[in-house]
Amino acid sequence: MRYSEGLSEMLKDAGAEEGSTLLLTIDGKEYKGVLMPHKDSGASDVVVIKLKNGYNIGLRVKKGDSVRTIERPVVKAVRTNERRPKEGLPNITLISTGGTIGSQSDSRTGAVSPGRSADALLDLFPEIPDIANIRTRDLTAVFSENMNIEHWQEIAEAAEEELNGGAEGVVILHGTDTMGYTAAALSFMLGELSGPVVLVGSQRSPDRPSSDAAGNITASVRFCISSKASGVYAVMHDTMNDDSYAVHRGTRVRKMHSSRRDAFRSINSVPVAHMDAAFNITFSTELPSPAKRTKAETKMCRDVVLLKYYPGMDPEMFRDVMINSKGIVIEGTGLGHVSDGIASVIKKAAGNGTVVVMTTQCINGPTGMNIYDTGRNLQSMGVIPAGDMVPETAYVKLMWCLANSKDTEEAKEMMRRPLSFETGTRRTADVIW
Repeated sequence: MRYSEGLSEMLKDAGAEEGSTLLLTIDGKEYKGVLMPHKDSGASDVVVIKLKNGYNIGLRVKKGDSVRTIERPVVKAVRTNERRPKEGLPNITLISTGGTIGSQSDSRTGAVSPGRSADALLDLFPEIPDIANIRTRDLTAVFSENMNIEHWQEIAEAAEEELNGGAEGVVILHGTDTMGYTAAALSFMLGELSGPVVLVGSQRSPDRPSSDAAGNITASVRFCISSKASGVYAVMHDTMNDDSYAVHRGTRVRKMHSSRRDAFRSINSVPVAHMDAAFNITFSTELPSPAKRTKAETKMCRDVVLLKYYPGMDPEMFRDVMINSKGIVIEGTGLGHVSDGIASVIKKAAGNGTVVVMTTQCINGPTGMNIYDTGRNLQSMGVIPAGDMVPETAYVKLMWCLANSKDTEEAKEMMRRPLSFETGTRRTADVIW
């Protein structure tokens, strides 16, 4: 179904087309917004406009109402000139992988898709090329739920190439939902770094008035310039406002809220640095010095599973998965416990050579498997306590250790010692949402 004859005439007389900004007067009240496509399932006398706040509303237009076009769709010019490097500025590479930070809304449909290139995104923030010579590179354009091992490997190899090619830092545009997994994977893959690698995302797409993209990207570039360090980090808003940014270690960061701008926190640790609204940076710890060259070790074992224990978990349901896996990371209760039934399957799997690692499903705090009989029994079966390691990090670390060790015994030894600041003995004040 299309617009009614009367409404079609009104829109035609107003010169309105999809993407135009309209001013509609309905029953004497004015509404301003961008005209969206008319759906076949929509009423023939209703127009849908996108308001400035990002929401769509449907308005029934009657005889006596008015429609006026106040702005036509903007046809963006294609930039043909490359940005020229400015003498004296550091060289930073911006790598795009997709996610909300690389997304854009179609003014015709209102749909959001991760299709914006790093170069096009940079055009939205012209102040960033004033602080660094930015080279852009597009690897993929996916929301982060579609990230996989191949993507991690491709990102690590690209970071290696850029840093060894003269970049002083690499900023990776990434979706927020699985950023912690990618940050952990890069932390182990890029054990030797000649500069910082920073993952950054946004909770709001760049074309929304409330977007946190500009601040997060600027903070990431500023950190690369100021830190003079190596390592993998994530930089995101630290408050709901544009007044503070936190720099988290790649192996300690977790998304703690589904939608807030300050969704990310360092777990069992503190951020390594903060930046204020003017991007003045304060470091909380000394960071590793850069190596002469970057070396990527990207091999990963795919036969690893991450399981969350829950009351009533059926051992038979998970028996084949656990026994046939080369590695298992379990989110146990409290200090790292599971039921006797699950423990019996763990014993069989460990006896067959599977490496089993125990983490806690609690947000803060370490495993403590020497306190109760349950924990002691699990350790006697060969289960490795993960200490205060984040479960996602333990999962990725086990994949990397199994692929980069000569046998399972060496992989177990690697799991027990810190490789990239992923675990430690120092306790910090816990933050509970």
